[in-house]
Amino acid sequence: MDLRTDIEQRLKHKPILLMTHLVLGYPSLGVNREVIRAMAENGVDCIELQIPFSEPMADGPVILRANQDALKQGIRVEDCFRFAGEIIREFPGVNFLFMTYYNIIFRYGEEAFLRRAAEIGMRGFIVPDLPPEEGETYLRISRELGTAPIMFFTPTSTPERMRKVAELGDGFIYCVARKGVTGKQTEIDETLADHLARYREATDLPLAVGFGISSRKDVALLEGKADMAVIGTATIRLVDEQGAGAVGPFIASLTRS
Repeated sequence: MDLRTDIEQRLKHKPILLMTHLVLGYPSLGVNREVIRAMAENGVDCIELQIPFSEPMADGPVILRANQDALKQGIRVEDCFRFAGEIIREFPGVNFLFMTYYNIIFRYGEEAFLRRAAEIGMRGFIVPDLPPEEGETYLRISRELGTAPIMFFTPTSTPERMRKVAELGDGFIYCVARKGVTGKQTEIDETLADHLARYREATDLPLAVGFGISSRKDVALLEGKADMAVIGTATIRLVDEQGAGAVGPFIASLTRS
């Protein structure tokens, strides 16, 4: 079952899905494993595994620091592949995606990176700094492998641009809730609702909304407007402040009525 079909099947049983995010190696792979277990056991549908990069341009200060700290501790792409392979086998009920920046893929070797990721069971890729116009081979190889290249809609995207981008992607569309980088609180208001209505008109792919989603109230307000809520900075900050044990109750609270 491909990623899009899996998401659509899950939506028959849930009003909205959850995707979470973590930076591999921050604060350690051991803590990553604890956090992933808590996420999986509390109903998370998709998890972004971020391969650390020195200049994560789309990320706010919390995730930026996590990237830098993981790199200082010596995390390498090989470590990320090995860990991801183990985690995918351990938690088959979760869709795992690699999130990283294109320099990582380019230096590894584009085709080698994509093929190895597919071999370990990765369902898709989120590469925020690769314009579709410059990703011809990335897109082609991803399609050949049956993995989903996730595309982005932003508040400044025109209808024509969104339609073009959606045709190139698969799985779901990552909808940026507001301008700027990750981490800043997003107001779930009429402006966002207008953006989501425009996004919905441009594609029939599922819509995942990220950037600043951090509470049950945020998730509830997205129900009926989007298909998946993306929780990133909030869980990293929670682990920093309260430890991995706080993740399970937090994730459970996001969908509790």
